[in-house]
Amino acid sequence: MTEPTITCDTLSFEVLANDGNARAGVVKTARGDIQTPIFMPVGTLGTVKGLTPEDLTDEIGAQIILGNTYHLYLRPGLDVIELHGDLHDMMRWDKPILTDSGGYQVFSLKELRKITEEGVEFQDHIHGSKHMFTPERVMQIQETLGSDIMMAFDECPPHDASKKYLRDSLARTTRWADRCLSARSRSDCALFGILQGGIDEDLRREHADMMLDKPFDGWAIGGLSVGEENSAMYEMAELSTGLMRDEMPKYMMGVGKPDDLIECIYRGVDMFDCVLPTRNARNGQVLTSRGAVTIRNAHHSHSLEPLDPNCSCYTCQNYSRAYIRHLYKSRELLSARLCTIHNLHYYLELVRGAREAILEGTFTQYRRDYYAAQVEDPRER
Repeated sequence: MTEPTITCDTLSFEVLANDGNARAGVVKTARGDIQTPIFMPVGTLGTVKGLTPEDLTDEIGAQIILGNTYHLYLRPGLDVIELHGDLHDMMRWDKPILTDSGGYQVFSLKELRKITEEGVEFQDHIHGSKHMFTPERVMQIQETLGSDIMMAFDECPPHDASKKYLRDSLARTTRWADRCLSARSRSDCALFGILQGGIDEDLRREHADMMLDKPFDGWAIGGLSVGEENSAMYEMAELSTGLMRDEMPKYMMGVGKPDDLIECIYRGVDMFDCVLPTRNARNGQVLTSRGAVTIRNAHHSHSLEPLDPNCSCYTCQNYSRAYIRHLYKSRELLSARLCTIHNLHYYLELVRGAREAILEGTFTQYRRDYYAAQVEDPRER
């Protein structure tokens, strides 16, 4: 077991109710409580695209957002962020921030990076400049950002990697995890470990045996939602949550679609993030209680209906599908903003409803009702 030089004294987790494997809890941080299960809007570059902090809190009810180590390190750069204090100060966000370690972004560079035991040397995607990310450097960057929850630096192999490569990768990720724990220097920055193993049950169990006695403050399921079948993702999610300690938060990285949230909450996951609701909003696709709506489609051109008649968000209370389609087709920025407000509101309401159902012992019915309400409209294809 690794003995860290610093331990976190600002984060705790309590499970308030279970309904099968699904659970409702609260993550307590110095910047506020996080009611779980929770979806975390992605603010890769220090902003959830198109939205202000007031939008996120007052209109959407976000309790925590994400930043990204790789992207913020490249721009605006740590020097600019430190001029403001930290990432919270720069973007005027006074609630918790979780920062991805940048591992996924670095490893997605493929031919532009070289993996060694020391870390990863890579060329950035902006100017092609060379950089070196080590576990120690990644911890330093996240602490400079003022992250409330930091992620350990790991390797995220492709889903079709060989078993030998995956096993070697797990061992390297485990050694890097020890270095992350040793390198942390702030007791007000929690640190989550990441379990890998692809869609191989044996490797998932092997990595859990390597990792779960290490003194992290929470655990993440990595290496999923990278191209595998949904059934395999759900199977590995259930396996992973079953291996993790119940007194810690369980976070599934990069997931996902509304169906994925429902299915992974059902299997014991507490925390989620994904760019899908904001990216889809910019592309004119919104998620509703009745299924997906593609607002650019012609049959919305004269519709006075809101995006979702069951939604209480600012967009649905004030604007028609016809108007939002007009904005989208005219390439007006307001289209992306209104659709983003709606999509994130929908996601936060979905997990709020799941939480209430778990507390009431009715999550199985909530899950059943969710699927029953989905109406596939062939015009939205």
